[in-house]
Amino acid sequence: MKLIASLTSPFARKVRILLAEKGLPYELVVDVPWNAETQVPDFNPLGKVPVLVLDNGETVYDSRVIAAWLESLGGRPLIPADAHERLRVLRMEALADGVSDAAAAIFVERRRPPAQISEDWINRQQQKVDRGLAALSALLAEQSWCVGGDFSLADAAVLSCLGYLDFRFPDLDWRERHPNLTALSARLAERDSIRLTLPVA
Repeated sequence: MKLIASLTSPFARKVRILLAEKGLPYELVVDVPWNAETQVPDFNPLGKVPVLVLDNGETVYDSRVIAAWLESLGGRPLIPADAHERLRVLRMEALADGVSDAAAAIFVERRRPPAQISEDWINRQQQKVDRGLAALSALLAEQSWCVGGDFSLADAAVLSCLGYLDFRFPDLDWRERHPNLTALSARLAERDSIRLTLPVA
C-alpha cells in the first residue's frame, strides 16, 4: 500500500496513526495538494489528502473511509464492535475532523491577499473550533481514553486535531480552557504512533 499525504494534514496524520497502531506496512508518499506540481488530483478527483493506494492500484480517499477500510483488515481493533460504543467513537471522530476542517479553513483564508480576507468567515470558523473543542471536552469528561478503556479511532482523531491546532495556531488557548484535553494529549504523546507522526512543515 501507498499513502499519499501531506505531513501537516491532521486527516493524513490520523490515518498514519491508525496504520502504525495496526502495524500495517505502507509506503509514505509526501505530496502537498496546494503545490503547483501536486499529483494528488491524479489519485483523488477532489484533490485532497490522504489517499490510500492499494496494491491493485485502487484508491481509497477521505480519512473516514480509509479508517473504516483499515478496520476491515483486522489486527488490533480501533473501532468497537458494540454498536453504542462504535457510535461514540465515530461521533468523536466527526467532531475532531470538523474542528480540523474549520481550523484549516481559517489557515487558508489567512493566506489570501489582505484585501480579500473575510474576518466574518474567519470568525464563523473560529466559533466552530470553539464549540467543537467544548463538545469534545464534555464527551471526554474525566476519562483516560476518549471512549472505553483503550486507544481507539477517537483518540487518533482527537490527538490529530489538537496537534494541528498546536502546529498552526500556537497562540490558541485551548489548553487553558480544556485541561482534560490537555491531559489526554500529554498521555497520548508517549505512544510511538503519535511521536512518529508529528506535523512537519
